[in-house]
Amino acid sequence: MNEDIHRLLEIIDKFHYLRIAVWGDIILDEYLYGATRRVSREAPVLILSYQRREFSLGGAGNALLNLKALGVEPVPVCIVGKDASGKAVASILKRNGIAVEGLIAAAGYPTPLKTRILAGEENTKKQQVLRIDTEGRVPETAALKAALTRALRRAARDCDALIISDYHYRTVKDDVFSGVLPAFKAADRPVSLDSRFRLLSFPGVTIATPNEPEVEEALKMRIDDDPRRLRDAGRALLRKLRSPALLITRGSKGMALFRKNRPPFHLPIFGSTDIVDVTGAGDTVISVFTAALACGAAAEDAARLANFAGGIVVMKKGTGTVTPLELKQAVIAGH
Repeated sequence: MNEDIHRLLEIIDKFHYLRIAVWGDIILDEYLYGATRRVSREAPVLILSYQRREFSLGGAGNALLNLKALGVEPVPVCIVGKDASGKAVASILKRNGIAVEGLIAAAGYPTPLKTRILAGEENTKKQQVLRIDTEGRVPETAALKAALTRALRRAARDCDALIISDYHYRTVKDDVFSGVLPAFKAADRPVSLDSRFRLLSFPGVTIATPNEPEVEEALKMRIDDDPRRLRDAGRALLRKLRSPALLITRGSKGMALFRKNRPPFHLPIFGSTDIVDVTGAGDTVISVFTAALACGAAAEDAARLANFAGGIVVMKKGTGTVTPLELKQAVIAGH
């Protein structure tokens, strides 16, 4: 076994010693399945004969599940509503062995719920025909901010790293971030950022893991397939974030790691380019990258492991996770 493989496998073996906090927007995904047999006489719509309902977690919830699958102890710092969806979130976390003490229940806030209706004839693959989003923004109250601050300062003491999972529901508040970031830096804890719409709002993080469209939106530029534009975008974003590293995910084109005063480190996609489903892949990437950094891995090795994990999870249907064994097998196969 060569030295690179041995080093990466040793990093994976350290994951189960870690506690990593996830601060962000937790989303409940609801799937309603049914069979379609006829069109309604009331309106030109299909009639769905209800069969079953399933729930899963998205947003910060998927990052928590990814960490758990890796053997890490996840610590949620998340806000839910005092509603049925909030109770369902807590139930799913408990069922997966994740402590729920870090969930903060807020009155008047609807837990983000994405209801997908999937229909089809009997014994056929169901297709999504409608999505209904129930959502609102986390209130800007002093009490909530104080609760978040307390939980995050505790995480800076007791956890090995922090993942910020921002889906624009405002659990992640700019002033709370600026107030607690020094505590993580003083404790030498990595802080990783995944922000869909506010990538430039959190300067000073250790690493951000945006996808290429998020980079283009943040910088108001097009990268397309131009290596020079990719390099310029990476450097510009690194400068604006004031971060030591940046990992841009590029779908079937792999990933690109940027560090100050160093050339970009490009990683081709691991496995097949015939991607099955990218849903939740970003949560897998940031979970593995952060865990590796928390183990003391160099950014290049963390990026390699994240790339292997991303290549595995996009071949799974829906929001998937990666186990240490799968990751080890990928490392060996990839070398």
